[in-house]
Amino acid sequence: MTKPLRIRVHCLDHGRAALAAARAAGRPVALESPRGAALAHGIGWWRALVDSLAAEFPDVLAEAVLDCADAPGAALAALRAGLAAVRVEAPEPARRRLAAVAEQVGGWVGETAEDGGVLDLLGAADPQGTTRDRLHAVATGERARHGGE
Repeated sequence: MTKPLRIRVHCLDHGRAALAAARAAGRPVALESPRGAALAHGIGWWRALVDSLAAEFPDVLAEAVLDCADAPGAALAALRAGLAAVRVEAPEPARRRLAAVAEQVGGWVGETAEDGGVLDLLGAADPQGTTRDRLHAVATGERARHGGE
């Protein structure tokens, strides 16, 4: 299976642009909240954004990841609120407990420091075009690695 492109979205319009480009490309994506969004905007904000996008783009394979900064309590609340994927910086014992909860809901817990390869749409003049171009570049690179399949 193709690894989803990670895209940091800051608003509903970013999410729409990312998912429209993903739909056109036929590619999966992972929508990621801004750093610390669970604290700055709230779990409800992310849940509403994700639910709106899921209703508008039911045919697009997209994972939604909420960044909880260094607040394991926010990560736990997000998992209990039905969000399946969170990022959090936490001591190992807390991470293990969060991972156990995430496993129960079919989700996962990642670290906030994992920034490599994320397409951040903040400041993008054309978020859909930016996403489309990155999806194309990723697909082209994959075909080159696999001998032009």
